[in-house]
Amino acid sequence: MRRAVLLLLTLVPLAGVAAQPPIPTPSRIDAEAQRLMRAANARGMAIAVIDGGKVAHIAAYGERNSAGEPLQTDTVMYAASLTKMAFGHLVAQLAQDNVIDLDASIARGLDRPLPDYPAEPKKYADYTVLADDERWRRLTPRLLLNHSSGFANFGFLEPDGKLKFHFDPGSRYGYSGEGLILLQFVLERGLGQDVGTLMQQRVFDRFGMPRTSMIWREDFATNLADGWTADGSSEPHDERSRVRAAGSMDTTIADMAHFAAGYVSGEGLSAESRRELVRPQLPITTASQFPTLQAELPPSQRRADLAAGLGVVTFSGPQGAGFYKGGHDDAVGNTLVCIEQGQRCVVILGNDVRAEATFPALVAFVLGPTGTPWEWEYGTNKAFVH
Repeated sequence: MRRAVLLLLTLVPLAGVAAQPPIPTPSRIDAEAQRLMRAANARGMAIAVIDGGKVAHIAAYGERNSAGEPLQTDTVMYAASLTKMAFGHLVAQLAQDNVIDLDASIARGLDRPLPDYPAEPKKYADYTVLADDERWRRLTPRLLLNHSSGFANFGFLEPDGKLKFHFDPGSRYGYSGEGLILLQFVLERGLGQDVGTLMQQRVFDRFGMPRTSMIWREDFATNLADGWTADGSSEPHDERSRVRAAGSMDTTIADMAHFAAGYVSGEGLSAESRRELVRPQLPITTASQFPTLQAELPPSQRRADLAAGLGVVTFSGPQGAGFYKGGHDDAVGNTLVCIEQGQRCVVILGNDVRAEATFPALVAFVLGPTGTPWEWEYGTNKAFVH
């Protein structure tokens, strides 16, 4: 049944796809973005528009810090969970080059059983706690990337702080940054690959992202965005010293424009590998993304077109197949939405979490109706501005 549903998700966008509206002029995009930003009381936000797989517009609005210095297109901002999308592209490259097998047990990439590795609490979860649960052997790079590991978002969030399985790997979707950190562990400890170096060489250098890094760089300090929380409090930029595949990336809107253009156009991947990234692979069966371990909806209440790809969420709408990834913390709100038809994308980086309230209206203004699952991403109680 699941295979039939995923086949349907793949085929539906081929029929009944609406013609795409023209992309608004840069001046109209800027005016609408600033209007929405004011309505949301957001202090800073940046946008990039991709059309035909090419960068069509990049702009930044508002402030980068409480001193009132302007946010610019080369200001370094926190990418948050957009890191996962970039890491997914890296893993697709490694699979294409036969460094890893997306569907092989992670046990094949380790020189000893996972629970036998000594705990490294400052970098990874304590995997020794899985010694009595052989389900770790069922984990594959694919299941870790499509969020069906069975783990909570992070092990340290468990009541006892210990990693555990909440469902059998591959049986359902449950957002888990811990899964991507485990895949990072397999690459680094099992295969001897440094993820920070790989990301730099295979993603940032490939896509022309000179002001993007998985860890803090001193040259970022001269043009850096702090953030603002929902109550308007200023929060300084976190100078992250550890590579975290789930969310340590710093970047700029100009760099993310180049990433989105390369990603949607398939740069660096074969056509088959590019399809695998954004192929609907696992139905998403919950009412919202968070809380991550909520009960599944009855089949009749699920959104039939919503599924997990590799590091992204896939959907279909009036213009056909699309995919997206969000990124969020207390002082940051980001999104990257792409429509396959016309290779069109909108990237928005907000150094004020209140910017998230603008995302549905701003994406629709640029791309037209897309079918992006905003209510699933943010929950039904989220208030958006129009």
